[in-house]
Amino acid sequence: MPLSSPMLLEPRKTPVQARSTASVDAILEATIQVLLAVGKERLTTARVARRAGVSIGTLYQYFPNKSSLLQAALKRHLDGVATAVEGVCQQQKGNTLAEMATALIEAFLEAKLGDGKAGAALYAVSSDVDGANIAKLMSARINLAIVEMLTTALDPLMTDPALVASTLQGAIAGVSRRLLESEDPKQQRNSVQRELAMLACSYLAASSAG
Repeated sequence: MPLSSPMLLEPRKTPVQARSTASVDAILEATIQVLLAVGKERLTTARVARRAGVSIGTLYQYFPNKSSLLQAALKRHLDGVATAVEGVCQQQKGNTLAEMATALIEAFLEAKLGDGKAGAALYAVSSDVDGANIAKLMSARINLAIVEMLTTALDPLMTDPALVASTLQGAIAGVSRRLLESEDPKQQRNSVQRELAMLACSYLAASSAG
């Protein structure tokens, strides 16, 4: 069951000053810390405010309830993943497909699993806070960045770059989801990253003119 009505998920207002942004960042960091410490059922706005070092009134200026807190924390996490992918895709333009795939996978998994426990905790509550729609928007950003990168490869693709990007993205997302569901994502990450890179490089090689 959702934690509350979707009508109450959006923040009350957007921070416009550095001081306000710092408060919101502290609140969202505290949200993750409380979530990890006590779980979503015992997470409350009061607990989060205390952990963040802000008054409950300050918290309520931005977030009407704990569902909005969790959704904002999830949005920030997924935005970080999309931003990391966009950055590495920009850096890799003009390189080989193998170089692109290796760098993309490393950046994606680092952003997604850098703090394995936090990522897993947010993944676990995503269905309660409209996580599917948030993920869809971030996925579109990631797909666009990958397509734009692939079209600049030294070894051009023979297959539609949009199809290749979608397939590659699906494989990476699926593997990362399995890691998040495992008991110790960080411990398994390096070995899985190597295997995923082999898979992606082989697929891209088969899809290229070379």
